[in-house]
Parts: sequence; C-alpha cells; structure tokens
Amino acid sequence: MVRPPSARSAVPGVGRLGLLEPTANDSLRELAWDNVESIPVLWALSRAPDADLALNTLMKLREQLGTEWAALDSAVRTDTSLRGRLFALIGSSSAFADHLVADATSWQLLKQASLPDREEMLADLLDVVKAVPEAGPHAGPMLFRAQIAGPEAVALLRRRYRDQLMLLAALDLAATVENEPVLPYQVVGRQLTDLADAALTAALSVAVARVCKEGPCQVRLAVIAMGKCGAKELNYVSDVDVVFVAEPADPTATRLAAEMMSVGSQAFFEVDAALRPEGKAGALVRTLESHLAYYKRWARTWEFQALLKNRPMTGDLELGQQYRDALMPMVWAASERPDFVPDVQAMRRRVEDLVPEDLRERELKLGHGSLRDVEFAVQLLQLVHGRVDDTLHVQGTVEALTALAAGGYVGRDDAANLTASYEFLRLLEHRLQLQRLKRTHTLPAADDEEGMRWLARAAHIRPDGRQDAVGVLSAEIRRNAVRVRRLHAKLFYRPLLESVAKLDSDALRLSPDAAIRQLAALGYAAPENALGHLKALTGGVSRKGRIQALLLPTLLEWLGDTPNPDAGLLAYRRVSEGLDDQIWFLRELRDEGAIAQRLMIVLGSSEYLPDLLINAPDIIRMYADGPVGPLLLSPKQEDVSRGILTAAARYEDPWRAVAAARSLRRHELARVASADLLGMLAVPQVCRALSSVWVAVLEASLMAVIRADEAETGDPAPADIAVIGMGRLGGLELGYGSDADVLFVCDPRPGVDETKAVKWSISVADRVQKLLGAPSTDPPLHVDAGLRPEGRNGALVRTLAAYAAYYQQWAQPWEVQALLRAHQVAGDQELGVRFLHVIDKVRYPAGGVSAESVREIRRIKARVDAERLPRGANPATHTKLGRGGLADIEWTVQLLQLRHAHEIEELHNTSTLQSLDVIEQKKLLDASDVALLRDAWLTATKARNALVLVRGKPADQLPGPGRLLSAVARVAGWPNDDGSEFLDNYMRVTRRAKAVVERVFGT
Repeated sequence: MVRPPSARSAVPGVGRLGLLEPTANDSLRELAWDNVESIPVLWALSRAPDADLALNTLMKLREQLGTEWAALDSAVRTDTSLRGRLFALIGSSSAFADHLVADATSWQLLKQASLPDREEMLADLLDVVKAVPEAGPHAGPMLFRAQIAGPEAVALLRRRYRDQLMLLAALDLAATVENEPVLPYQVVGRQLTDLADAALTAALSVAVARVCKEGPCQVRLAVIAMGKCGAKELNYVSDVDVVFVAEPADPTATRLAAEMMSVGSQAFFEVDAALRPEGKAGALVRTLESHLAYYKRWARTWEFQALLKNRPMTGDLELGQQYRDALMPMVWAASERPDFVPDVQAMRRRVEDLVPEDLRERELKLGHGSLRDVEFAVQLLQLVHGRVDDTLHVQGTVEALTALAAGGYVGRDDAANLTASYEFLRLLEHRLQLQRLKRTHTLPAADDEEGMRWLARAAHIRPDGRQDAVGVLSAEIRRNAVRVRRLHAKLFYRPLLESVAKLDSDALRLSPDAAIRQLAALGYAAPENALGHLKALTGGVSRKGRIQALLLPTLLEWLGDTPNPDAGLLAYRRVSEGLDDQIWFLRELRDEGAIAQRLMIVLGSSEYLPDLLINAPDIIRMYADGPVGPLLLSPKQEDVSRGILTAAARYEDPWRAVAAARSLRRHELARVASADLLGMLAVPQVCRALSSVWVAVLEASLMAVIRADEAETGDPAPADIAVIGMGRLGGLELGYGSDADVLFVCDPRPGVDETKAVKWSISVADRVQKLLGAPSTDPPLHVDAGLRPEGRNGALVRTLAAYAAYYQQWAQPWEVQALLRAHQVAGDQELGVRFLHVIDKVRYPAGGVSAESVREIRRIKARVDAERLPRGANPATHTKLGRGGLADIEWTVQLLQLRHAHEIEELHNTSTLQSLDVIEQKKLLDASDVALLRDAWLTATKARNALVLVRGKPADQLPGPGRLLSAVARVAGWPNDDGSEFLDNYMRVTRRAKAVVERVFGT
C-alpha cells in the first residue's frame, strides 16, 4: 500500500528554496514559516536575489520588533505587493537591510504603493528641519530657512533621505519577487534627481540658517546641477555635480555654497563642484559676468560638453535660468572651435586609458562598450548638429538619442539599440550600487559565481532553457558591450562630424596606424588593403582628391555597416576610377547624402552591381530621392521596353542594334538590382521587371535580325515568326540568374514554300541566339530552346501546323506540363496568340488531364527529386531543387492546373503566384496551405536573387554559416546580421511547404 504524502512534505525544504546558511531551517521554524500555510511566503523568499540575506534580515527584524512582529508577519502573508517590495529590498541590499533593522518600524513605509511626487519629497525633507520660506529681498520659491540647523540636522536629513531612497528601491526591485510593475529606467532616474533636488534644497535651508543668522539672506545664490543630475538621470549612489552662481560673489555667498556642500555631503551624497571654471583651483562662487568671461576666453572643449547638461536646480532659479540662457549659445557654437572633434575624441580615449587593463571588460561606466561610450557619442552628435537644430537641445541621454533619431542624425534602429543597451547597463549599475549603497560601476569578476548569480537575480534575469541565469546575464553583458562598441565606433568616430564642424579636408588625413585602427573598428577585415585604397583615392593634389578626402570618412562609416566593407571599398575605388572623367560623380556624392549612402550599401553588399554601375553610371544619379519617392522607382516598365525597342531600331547592323539593346538592358538591370538590394522592390516586382527587360531585348534582337536579312536580300521576310516564353519567362517571373526558355514558331507567308520559310526562320532564330549569347562583361543572355519538341534533337523552329500535329499526337506529359507556362513574348503577336489557342487544347484538355498522365507526372517528380539535385548539394537549402524550393512549389501549382484548369478558366495563367491566388479563391487547397506555398516561393526566390546579387553569378545553393551567408541574409531583407537565423527561417518555411507538396502529390 502506497502511503499518501504527509502535509509537511508539501513544504519546500531549504535546498529547494535556495537557502544555503546552516541556520536556515531553524530560522524558518522560529518564524513559524515551516508549514503549508506559509508556502507562498517561502517561495517568494526563494525569489529574493539573496534569500539568505533576506532571511537573516527578517530574523533581526523579528528580534527588534518583539511583539510588533505579528503585524509584519501578517502583512507579509496577506499583502503580496508589500511582500515583493520587502523581500526584494532586503535580498538585494545589505545597506537597506541594515537601515530597516536600525529602525524596525520603518517597514511600514513600504506599504506605500506609489512614488511620491517632487513636491511631496521636497515638503518631507524640509519638514525634517522645520524649514520655512526665506523672507527678504532675495526670497524665492526654492529658498528656505531651516529652524533646526545644529549638528542634529544632518542626522535627521540623512535618515529621511534614506527612507525616501529605500521606498524607491523597494518599488524598483519588487518585480524580481512578485508580479509587480517594472519601473522604467527614466522614471527611476527622474525620481532620484527630484529627490536630490529636494535634498540639496533642504541642505541649502540649513546653510542659510547657519550663515545668515542675523537677518534675511543678502545674496542671490543659484545652484546649477551638472552631469547626471543636470540631465535627470541620476544613479542611486553618485556624486552630484554642481556649479554656483551668485550676485554678488562675496564671502557670504561662498560660505553659503560651502556650507550647503558640507551638509549635503554629510547627509546625502558627495556634492562636487569640480566642474566650475578652473576646476578645484577656481573660485567656488562666481558672478554670472565672471562665468561668461571665463567661457568666452578660457574654456576648453570638454567644458562646453559638460555644460550640455546644466540645469537650474535650487536656490535662486531666476538667476540660474539667466546663467543657462547666457551660456547655451556658446555651447551650441562650440563645435566651430578649432580641433573640436579631435579634442572630444581624445578626451574619450584619455578616459578609457584611466581604466586599468584588467578592469576594462568589467567596468560598466568607463570600459569598452560602456555607458560613457554611449554618452560621449550622443553628446558629440548633439554639439555638432545642435548649433542648427533646436530639437537636439535636450539634456538626458535617452531623450537626446530620441531627438537625434527624429532628426535623422542617427538611424532609428541604431538609436533604439543604443537606448536598450544603455538602459540595460544602467540597470546593472543601479543593482550593483544598491547592494551596499556604494558608488561602484564594476561587475563581479568572471570567477565570482556567487556575485554574478546575485546580480542576475537582482536584475531579474532568468534562465532561458539553454543557460542558467548567470549564463544569460554574461551573454547579455557581452552582447550589449559589443553592440555599444560597434555603434559607438559608428557614431563617435562618425567622420562626417569633422566635415560638418570644420569643412577642412586636410584634417581628415589620419596617420596610417590610426587609420588602420579606425578601419578595423569600423568592420574592415583587411584594414591595410583598405588604407591602400584610401591613399589611391585621395592621392595627389587634384581637386578630386580633396573632395574624396572630404567624402571618404562618411562613406567609410556607411561601408562599415555593410556585409563586406572591404569589397565595397575596392568597388568604390573601381567605380571612382571608372568615372574619373565624369565631373558630376563626386559632386552628386557630396551634395546628395541619399546617393552616397545608398551607393555604399550597394557596393558593400553586391558583386553583381559594380561592373553594371561602371558601365551604366547614370543609374547612380537615380539613387537620389525625387518629389514622389526614390528615382530608382520612377521609370515605368512600358517606357523601358519602348526605349529598348526604339534604340535598337536606329541601327541597320544587327550587332549594333543588339549592342544598343544590351546597353539599355544593362542600365535597367542596374536600376532594378539597386532598388531590390535597397529594399525598395518586392519579389514579384523584381521578377516582372527582369522579365519585361528580357522580353524587350528578345523583341529588339529578333526585329534587328529580320530587318538586316530583308535589307541584305532585298526581299520581304518569307515567314512570320513568334517567340513563346516558357518556364519563368513565360510566367514573367525571371530572377537575376534565370535563362530565357523559349520556343520559336513560324508561319509561311502566302505563296512561300514551307521548307524555305522554315529554313529562313531557323537561320533567324539561330542568329538571335548567337547575338545575345556573345561574350560580354554584362550578365549573360542565354536563350534556351531546349523545351521544344524532341528537345535539342528537334528542329529549332517549327511551323504552327507542325507544332499542332506534334502536340496532338506525340506530346508527353512533361511537355504538356511545360506548356502551362507558355506565353507569347516577342515577334508576331497574332501568330503567337494563334499558337496559344492551338496548345490550349493540349494543356487544358476537356475533362482534365488523364489519371495516367497524373501518375506519370508524379513519377517524373519523384525521379527529379531523387536524381536532379547536383552532387554535393544540400537538399534542405537548394533554392531551386531542394525540399520546398521553387521546383516543388511550381510542380504543385502545375499539377493542380492540369487537374482543374478545364473547369476553372482563371487557372489559364502562366504565373505561379497568380495561380496560387486562384487556387486559394477556388478553395482547391486550404488557405493556410496556399499561404505556406506562397511564402516558400517568395522566400526561395528572394534568397536565389540575393545569392546572385551577392556573388555576382548565378547560384542556387545557399551557403553554410559564415560571412557569405550573412551577406545573403542582409540582401534578402533579413532584419539583422545573423545568417544562421535567416537559414533557420528558410528551412522552416520550406519544410512546411514541402509537407503541403507531399500531400498534393500523394492524393
């Protein structure tokens, strides 16, 4: 007989609760928490960042409270919000645990479920010292006189300030234990700043009482917040930087300022006035005029950077606002100073050098990929662009990033990523400081597992199924540091800033070592080669070299964010040298930012486009934006086709006519590929545009050969000839690497011998193939007639009657299937239409295709799956013949057409996508199945096109993980650089589509 579990066995033991102290069992017993009724409390305790610390603190509270413990015990059991705040607080901070124990009844403060506002905190702190508004000539809304100003004032203020800080920390941490709201970073920063403002207002009230004992305050004293406090993004434990402005700046004003700093530093936090003019060597208090004189004559660049965050804080707010109003115009003009950008960058490097090498990876504030990286980059961008853009006149880092993104100075994605990383790093900084209420920015050492585990729990980091909380935290720290460093390199060293600030090309010439370091930081795998390209581009004393020196820093930044910046820079050099005699080229790059950026994206992503652009340079002009959108999208397909036909028609010589058609095809390929790579065209638009160009070139070439023959013989053409598009050409769904599958059909003109007509037609078709297939630097033009009757053993051209006879008597199931995509594309339109009417009886037979034919198609499909895949190809990632690839989707659609097109006229359609729409509308398949097939076709086509754009040659096999795959992913529109994610998505999409294909072919 199995014994039922006892009631006590349901109570989790100390091991399950994560309690490691040997006394934990006894402590739980003493608290009367070792029972079923206490299970929710126990599990909540286990979620505290340091459960042992929390339990030990509770034991001390029980001892201190004595008979009042019952009230706390009852509250913990019944009020989950209070429980979350208390356990999270005493499990995260030994300092606040000690603070609670010192005055055990203060746990009652944690009952407050919301944060006090600024006015409530100010009133609370002023009440501690019985402060009243100051009277007299300099009275103001933030000037008070304390009535308790002796030594006891500091202890009273310290206690009340710590109570307010404790409430904020408890509300901030509560979500780690119970399901409580998470306080956003900006809310915490503003609350801490408002509390600091209130605290120093109270400190000033004590100073007024101590210094101005004999009567009202006789000076105007403004306290200006600087740094994080000025920006309202203060830490839990941080120096509060201030500057004092007084009228007059006499000994009384100096004593007031010094006394306020003394009280504030003893009671709350370190109050630091080192950012004042001349630093600690300068006068503590200055008049407004003295401040202005210093900043006009002596201030260094970093001092203007520091002034970005100045904010009137307390004291005489009117004087403080006068200070800000007078100084900010100087701040926004600082970027015009000589060597402004190098000074700021050099200061950032000096700050980094102050961090010991062994701490750089652990330092949240000053290390690599740290908070200061974000802050410096943002401040530099503000200073450079803020002189002409008032929207950047904000103080907080997050607010500034938002404004920079809104103004177009930072990409929205970059701003969002920097903001997310900045807030994550600030969260870790806050948690580290709360632990002991010490000013620290250093992560636990890598081998300090206990410290990292505590930090992970305090930061609400949870296991993800693959790693424990420490592993997840470590990965997040690395990821965010790398992201900050990459974006910092992109923004802080944004070379455009130098140009904007000085417009002096000479200053852009870096030393070779510095240039190599910078190029490497921007993502160049071979920075030495890149430096060689830069030297070639900027060499000499020509005007073009100087313009290149001005442009290149910005272009390098954009190239640095492409999949292959090294190849992109080489391509840019080739394009520049190829267009050396085109005076417009550099002017357009200089004056049209969109052109320059888009060109860099294209060159750093594609090996297909550089040669096209060198030979069709006018396309680069089309990278600009027009009144209604990108110029790349302005041409209409019918106009492009008409232009190709018109250009070819000007020449009697077919070679020259085809060359003219090729030239315009090259131009159009460059336009379409550029728009595609830049994300301006959807897959169907790309396919239709490429097909339209092919059709126009075929038409132009055919007409040119016929004209030349007629001119040479002096006789009219003996036959009409039409070109029937097959495969993806017939469906107007060509990709960059597609051949043109065609059939040539002729019809003898009245009175002409059929043999002569066919022979002439064959000579025309053969010449068209040779002209178009002639070697060229352009992407190839291969006209493939292999789908004709009897394949390559059959006649290249047949008469309409011969086609009709063949298909009626000899057509094999695969030929009938191929005819589903036959469509008139070039030559005699009337003949082409007659051909389509003839084959309609074959491809859409009355009563549908026979069961025997369906079986044969299934057999052929099985054989194709087994035998057609190239040796060594991966069937999961081959875009054409792989599982769920293009062939699978197209065969599935064609099988449904063969079976149902006789009764559904809308299926008389050569487009795979359009046929899928009909299949969905007519409910031949479930809408979900059609969606899977459509998604797979679009995904495979996009991937196949991206392969050609990246590699510069036709390819069907997706590469394995690596740089090439990442490039394909980016060009295919994947939202990040993770090629493995792209590949996983591709295989998931095609795998689901393959299941549909198998169901269709299995029924």
